[in-house]
Amino acid sequence: MTTRHFTAADLEILKRWDTPTICNGLELVAPERRAIGFTVEPMIAVDRKLPPIVGVARTGLIRAKEKPRGPIPSREDWYDYVAAADLPTIAVLQDIDDRPGYGAFWGEVQSTVHWGLGVLGCVTNGSFRDLDMIAAGFQIIGGRIGPSHAHVHMVQMRCEVNVFGMLARDDDVIHADFHGAVIIPAEAVKKLPDAIELVARREKAILDVARAPGFTSAKMREALKRAGEIH
Repeated sequence: MTTRHFTAADLEILKRWDTPTICNGLELVAPERRAIGFTVEPMIAVDRKLPPIVGVARTGLIRAKEKPRGPIPSREDWYDYVAAADLPTIAVLQDIDDRPGYGAFWGEVQSTVHWGLGVLGCVTNGSFRDLDMIAAGFQIIGGRIGPSHAHVHMVQMRCEVNVFGMLARDDDVIHADFHGAVIIPAEAVKKLPDAIELVARREKAILDVARAPGFTSAKMREALKRAGEIH
């Protein structure tokens, strides 16, 4: 049984902040990951107005350009795997076609099924469709929009995936919104709120001066010094 460093309530707290803010906090609590662990290509959100999603990764490889070349995981096994239990889940799918997104895994049916199983959304380099029929509340952060599902099928599940530079594994904590996605190390989950508050205080010292009348570069120097003294 997996030993957790956090609870569902801890993940819920992290929905208060957007993904860039989470990245800011990680720079303090996990500085060794400053340049890794997040998506590095532009992505499309099915609904920019939805709040961030935070959950544990359920990973898989998909392709759509050709029919399956051999045995593949069953959809039933995938559904058993992604279904939320003690923690909410996020599907993280890498499309391994030579042209990712050739066929869409995500649309009305899959979003509805996954939402019903407690999956908050998906992060993928692949495509999605049925924009007006996606399950309400289900967020997709994907690579593109396309009209067909072609021969889309699962190739492997519960494996390491690479979604636009973000290397994710089963059970990784994922935070995502319309900016993209980032992995939160398990040991950092509970540390992030305090770190984010510290970053906010430091930024406020700068922003207040920059927004005030009579702002000058000399005042900027003073503000930077004050920000650096906030602990």
